Amino acid sequence: MHLSITTLMTWHCAEPTDSLLQIEAAATADQRLLASTLDSTPAGHFSRVPAQDGIGERIWLHQEGDCTVTYAAQVEVLGRPVPLETLAALPPHRLPGETVPYLMDSRYCPANRFSPFVDEEFAAFEGGAKVAAMRDWIAAHFRYVPGVSNASTTAIDSFVERRGVCRDYAHTLICFARAAAIPARFASGYGAWVKPQDFHAVAEVWLANAEGAGGWHMVDATGMADAASFARIAVGRDAADTSFLTSFGQADLRQLAIEVRAVTAG
Repeated sequence: MHLSITTLMTWHCAEPTDSLLQIEAAATADQRLLASTLDSTPAGHFSRVPAQDGIGERIWLHQEGDCTVTYAAQVEVLGRPVPLETLAALPPHRLPGETVPYLMDSRYCPANRFSPFVDEEFAAFEGGAKVAAMRDWIAAHFRYVPGVSNASTTAIDSFVERRGVCRDYAHTLICFARAAAIPARFASGYGAWVKPQDFHAVAEVWLANAEGAGGWHMVDATGMADAASFARIAVGRDAADTSFLTSFGQADLRQLAIEVRAVTAG
């Protein structure tokens, strides 16, 4: 699938402030950047650094006053959904080192707290079938309600209230998977069918195919995105690692406008 992406952000810094920006689609094996531009108001400092797991880049900005960034990209998404039920979970001792951090608790994902529930609710399932059952449970029990969660909302809060937005769905699914010793990470990106349009969040889990080759597989409990329609920006332990704007000082977001369109080839 070919996605056309435009993003406009404006914010205000009352004093000189360092900010970390993550809004550009990453160039990876399963998505190809056909074109990409990013423009910003003049900054005292602008530099790029590698993002988590080497996926995409973060941009350091040092600015004061009104700040505007515009981003436009054409992305060819090469990924294809794989039926989770055909995939197996590896025992922890066989997992590669890069997956180990994604078994652990993190800021928004206190996975150990979910172990009793996961052990009872999903005991009948194994591997990818267990992840699919977790996804379906969240989809059936949660309501998508914008505005009910904020930057302090954890997966525990979302699980208790049974409502939230994409990041809350993703955090809960990540906790379920980690509680079952399945590595799970948070991914931010652009989805063609996301409503209302915004940065979208999904979970990715590490599972193996019949030949034993392991890899990350996208899972979206909201049902709004799949591997064929999602352009990844960044990955991390949870939303704290993938925030589109992290300011080390006071920053007031004034405007955020995102448009993602699926474009027919040719």
